[in-house]
Amino acid sequence: MQFDDDADLDTSEVQDVRGGRIPGGRATIGGGLAGLVALVLGLLFGVGPDQLGLTSGGDEPGATASSLAQVQQTCLKGRDANAQADCRTVAVVNSVQAYWAREFARRGGTYTRAPTVVFGGRVNTGCGTATSSGGPFYCPVDRKVYLDLGFFDDLRTKFGSGDGPFAQAYVVAHEYGHHVQNLMGTLTRSQDGVTGANSNSVKVELQADCYAGVWARNATTTPSPSTGRPLLTALTDTDIRDGLDAAAAVGDDRIQARYQGRVTPETWTHGSAGQRQRWFYQGFTSGDMAQCNTFR
Repeated sequence: MQFDDDADLDTSEVQDVRGGRIPGGRATIGGGLAGLVALVLGLLFGVGPDQLGLTSGGDEPGATASSLAQVQQTCLKGRDANAQADCRTVAVVNSVQAYWAREFARRGGTYTRAPTVVFGGRVNTGCGTATSSGGPFYCPVDRKVYLDLGFFDDLRTKFGSGDGPFAQAYVVAHEYGHHVQNLMGTLTRSQDGVTGANSNSVKVELQADCYAGVWARNATTTPSPSTGRPLLTALTDTDIRDGLDAAAAVGDDRIQARYQGRVTPETWTHGSAGQRQRWFYQGFTSGDMAQCNTFR
C-alpha cells in the first residue's frame, strides 16, 4: 500500500497518549491465566473492555497526553506514513474516515468522526480501564478506537499473521466498522449475551470485517481534503492477501485450536477464519455497504 507523499496528514484524528500518566483506578485483570484469557479474547477485536472484564468499576478521568506526542510531531505528510508504522496508522484513520464521511453524505446522513487513541500499557476509556493485553477495541461510550501499536507484533508472532502493512490497515478499518455500526444503531445487537457461530455477536463482527473491505475497495478513489487526490494511491493484490491473512489469523476456530487445543463453535463471538475472510472479501469485491447485511 502506498500513500500520496505530498498529502497532509490530519493528526487531530489520532490522540497519542503513549508515556502519559494514567490517573486513578486499575484494571481487574493481571498476569497468569486471566491475562492469557484476556489476551486471547481481546485479540479477537472486541468492541470494548467492558465485554472482556477489563472495566475498573468506576468513572475515571482519561489519560493525560504524552509529553512526547510522537504522532503529532512526526506524522505530517503521506511520505511519513510510507516510512513509519505509527504514521501509517494516522494515514489509515484519515482515509477510513474520509471514506465514511463521503459515503454517509451520499446516503443523506451525517458521519461523526471518531479519534483513535494510541496508547501503551494501560488507558482509561469511557468503557473503563483497559490494558494492552486486551488488543484493539472500539468503545461505543466515548466513540473512540483504542490501539497499542505493539499489537501488530502480537498479530504476527502469537497468531501467525503476515507482517504486511495492510494487516495493520485491516485492523484499524475493522474497528471503524464498529463505529459505523454504532452510528447506525446496529452495534447493540451484539449485547444480548448469546454466543455461537450464528449469534448476533458473530454477525456484528463479520459486518465490521465487511465494512473494512468496503473501505479498501473505495480507498484509492476517495479524495483527501488536503489535496483533492486520494490519500491512499495504491493497493495491490498482495495487500488484500495480507488483509485476508490477518482476518483468518483472528478467527475463533484458529485461536481456539491454538490456545485450547479444540474448537467449540458454541462459544464463538467473532466468527471462523473462513467467515472473516469471506465477509472482508465480500465488502472488497462489492464496494457497497448494502452488501454487508450479515444479519440476513
